[in-house]
Amino acid sequence: MLLPAIRSMRLRTLPLSLAGVVCGIGLALTFAQQPSSLSGWRILFLLLTTVSLQILSNLSNELGDYLSGTDSAERQGPNYSLQQGTLSEHGLRRMIRGFAIVCCLFGIAMTYFTFGTLLAIEPLLLLLLGAAAIWAAIHYTLGKNPYGYRGWGDLFVFIFFGLVSVLGGYYVTAVALPPCEMLLPASAIGLFSVGVLNVNNIRDMETDADTRSTIPLKIGQRRAKIYQTLLISLGWLCLFIFTTVAGHGWPYYLYLVIMPLYVVHLVGVWRHSGRRLDPMLPLLVMSTFALSLLFAFCPLLFSL
Repeated sequence: MLLPAIRSMRLRTLPLSLAGVVCGIGLALTFAQQPSSLSGWRILFLLLTTVSLQILSNLSNELGDYLSGTDSAERQGPNYSLQQGTLSEHGLRRMIRGFAIVCCLFGIAMTYFTFGTLLAIEPLLLLLLGAAAIWAAIHYTLGKNPYGYRGWGDLFVFIFFGLVSVLGGYYVTAVALPPCEMLLPASAIGLFSVGVLNVNNIRDMETDADTRSTIPLKIGQRRAKIYQTLLISLGWLCLFIFTTVAGHGWPYYLYLVIMPLYVVHLVGVWRHSGRRLDPMLPLLVMSTFALSLLFAFCPLLFSL
């Protein structure tokens, strides 16, 4: 029971969900004009909330794909526990309910340690945003009208993995609204995250055709690969513009050492299709996580 449950959590996706909040934390520590006293509990519960939301999304995605017939024997991606029969539908539903509760508890704890209270406008708005994130995690492929089956997954990934993740991480760390220029790195992480989803959808085009609508199915494989190239290129452009405007010295440009990994990723996307695209997913996930660390923390480390 334990191993199938862990397999369904899809732990290899966690670095991507952490990339945004880690980036936001580092940017707050580097750029916040009047950073608040850093609370280890606040950061801990921010990270735990992020991880729990990602696991909740993964579990809900597996159940939704199973019920819709998307996860069939012909699927190009990895097989998960429900499809293999090593985890029951009832067991998976219990896990989803459990992680929804865990997300709520961690989110409440994060909010309390950020503001010292739950009974004010700011904490209530943060809790409302957390509730929206839980809703989005569950309803990507679950529910009567899941938005992931109607081609809206890219937009929601951009919003929650990019804008909400980076700007939320900044806000919780600094307890101050991020300046407008922080939209650039937040958009970059969002674009790279959409790239992960897009490659996944390109890989699964054949088996997705009967059950869902995705961007690659709407525009075709070649244009979906052009779309992937644009996502990666625009993400890097956002980072470079931000560094040019806000950076002061060579440590701010150290993240450029990660760029060759993105080139390797794009070459692999253009060369391969179907199951052979699968290695391009963890490559993009880990590259984005490493990029977020270098981008957000190198200036801070060299300023000590």
